[in-house]
Amino acid sequence: MLKHHIKIAWRNLLRNKGYSAINIGGLAMGMAVVMMIGLWVMDEFTFNSYHKNNNRIAQIYERAENQDTGEIQVSNAMMHVTGTVLKENYQDHFKHILRAFWILDYTLGTNGKTFTQTGEFIEDGALEMLSLSMVEGTYASLEKTNALVLSQSAALVLFGEEDPMGKPIKINNSMDAVVTGIYKDLPKNTSFENVQFFANWDLFEAQDQGIASSRDTWDNYSYNLYVELKPESDFESVDEALNNFFIDYAPKEFARLEKYHPKLFMHTMNKWHLYSEFEQGKATRGRITFVWLFIGIAVFVLFLACINFMNLSTARSEKRAKEIGVRKAVGSGRKQLIHQFLGESLLVSGMALLCALLLVFISLPWFNEIADKNMGILWGNPWFWSMILVFTLITGLLAGSYPALYLSSFTPLKAFRGTFKAGSYTFAPRKVLVVFQLSVSLVLAIGTIIVFGQIQFTQDRPIGYNHSNLLTVDMNNPNYSGKYNLLRTELKNTGVVEEMAQCSSPLSASYTSWGGFDWQGKDPERDTSFNVFQVTHDYGETIGWEFLEGRDFSREFASDSTAIVINERAVEYMGLENPVGTFISRQGQPLKIIGVTKNMITDSPYNPVKQAVFFMDYTNTNFIHIKIKPDVGAQSAIARIASVFAEVVPSANFDYKFVDQEYGRKFESEQRLGNLAGVFTLLAIFISCLGLFGLASFTAEQRTKEIGVRKVLGASVYNLWQMLSKDFVALVLISCLIAIPIAYHFMGRWLQGYEYRVDISWEVFGLAIFGALLVTLLTVSFQAIRAANANPVKSLRTE
Repeated sequence: MLKHHIKIAWRNLLRNKGYSAINIGGLAMGMAVVMMIGLWVMDEFTFNSYHKNNNRIAQIYERAENQDTGEIQVSNAMMHVTGTVLKENYQDHFKHILRAFWILDYTLGTNGKTFTQTGEFIEDGALEMLSLSMVEGTYASLEKTNALVLSQSAALVLFGEEDPMGKPIKINNSMDAVVTGIYKDLPKNTSFENVQFFANWDLFEAQDQGIASSRDTWDNYSYNLYVELKPESDFESVDEALNNFFIDYAPKEFARLEKYHPKLFMHTMNKWHLYSEFEQGKATRGRITFVWLFIGIAVFVLFLACINFMNLSTARSEKRAKEIGVRKAVGSGRKQLIHQFLGESLLVSGMALLCALLLVFISLPWFNEIADKNMGILWGNPWFWSMILVFTLITGLLAGSYPALYLSSFTPLKAFRGTFKAGSYTFAPRKVLVVFQLSVSLVLAIGTIIVFGQIQFTQDRPIGYNHSNLLTVDMNNPNYSGKYNLLRTELKNTGVVEEMAQCSSPLSASYTSWGGFDWQGKDPERDTSFNVFQVTHDYGETIGWEFLEGRDFSREFASDSTAIVINERAVEYMGLENPVGTFISRQGQPLKIIGVTKNMITDSPYNPVKQAVFFMDYTNTNFIHIKIKPDVGAQSAIARIASVFAEVVPSANFDYKFVDQEYGRKFESEQRLGNLAGVFTLLAIFISCLGLFGLASFTAEQRTKEIGVRKVLGASVYNLWQMLSKDFVALVLISCLIAIPIAYHFMGRWLQGYEYRVDISWEVFGLAIFGALLVTLLTVSFQAIRAANANPVKSLRTE
């Protein structure tokens, strides 16, 4: 019986090659989209799964609620003393409590050469906590103060084929370390992917005087704190114990205690990636939003492909009516017919699976590049094939269920008399399915347009400075100290540099935040916080500051050593009417405001700019900004600049970054996700067009005789095209009425996650409607015009 069913199904596929190709192609494309989204979703959900105890590893955060406004702020910047108190009083809960500094770029020097590598200073125990795969050394390789462990790729860069174990390395030309271990490179889907080395925290602490002075203070939030729970501990009880941390251990003079009621809590590693955004103190947002979005897209795209199968199968029911009548007349029951049609559907689904696997195999490298992933088909994984087979079975049954139930319901008498007409039975359901297809495609299209509109809106936001032809160099070498004037003079003498300055932060971030500011009219109970930038002369000219009032720092005024420049957000924050010339103070020191600049975007471009203060300070700068002349080629300019650095600071590694590229990286995540959504939307539209093409073809075929008669009676090609197309246009308009409010609702909710966001314009919906009509007409018109141009004599003779 099974062999008989397969043989009949195969013959039917061959007899209708065009429709079979549309069915198989549509299902294959839908299944390929689901597979690629499935691989992407699995990669997202397994992020950080490389670390064996990722569900017991966490980073300590602080949650602080402003008692006046009710606003809750969350931060992962910790005090040094927090780690000390946890080690003394919470050891019963934790297996590891590790202080760490931020993951940054450092210069590693060996054999007279320097290389820039990304690394982290962290306390001993990190290698075991992160379950690194050690090639050489053990989990105890980070015990000694000068210990440093390298990734395999970093070891190859630094030492080539030499054995790196025991070799000396100088970090930032100021810290002497020794290679004590090598670990395998971390996979792409881990938070520590870019970390090429781990060095002992004690080495960092010994050379940083700021740490020594802040060990026992309760106001220096500069570090990270990682913990791993013991197997017998549970997160709920430990989090509850951490709630009272500041009440139990902070000194009475701890200013934040009364004002903000700060509490510590743990953010588990398996949530770092998907739940990275906090709303009112809770991790509820992040990439998880896009994960569920793409899961929804996958489900709907598969439905679209299945709908094509349903529509074409029921549309061609008249062609199979006599076959069903004969089979019933000779004794076939409805159950047997249902099995037959489901078998045909499963055969199509199986063939589509083979095509889908081929499509995924071919497109996966390109897909990885767009998604910034390193995914592959799990050929040898039995779970993968089990899921694929179940997925194929579900697809086949889903696609074939309605046609099987519908076709098996035909009565033999009507089929033999020819009184059965497909249109009268399938008119409404088929149109409902088409409307559903078009509605889903429209929602996806509108959503994609709005996503790209949000990205473009933010990219076009004024950034407050000119980032073109601007370089940033990390001063990660103590030999830069005291060489500002010499370096600036030599750079300008090259003829390619317009200006140079230094700052405590790069232009793509703000590293320092200070409180303790006071001014006339300030609420004494109000706790203040400003982003702080310590800059040198020439900073404004280098980056192209835009002043609203006042002036820049100048060498002509010795008093500028106690002067400040603020941004326009700071003016609003402090409520100053005439800011220039006004004095504010910090810790008793008067500071005169000499200028107000336009807001500069240094943090997330999706959020409002924070109030900022600029001090002139040559001793606490960490980055060099270099403005290249606009009429000079970048490559030749960089070569000349590099030669100056090699001469003035020979021990430093000239590691530069273009500021405009660094700013562009702030949009990478949204841009990639938008590109993915755009690709899947186009595929969904293409699958819908396949279905429309098939239906238009069948409609034209059904009305061959009518078209012939109309042509004989004088109907023009335009009249016939209009007749065949108007039903599809009506379906598009109905779909628009359904899709627009749905898209408006969900995209409006998505945009609420951005404080700086685009307004949803009705032009977006107009564009979507126009595009839907255009695509539908182009799809349908080919078959409509072809039918209208057919010879009426041949059409009538064929009938």
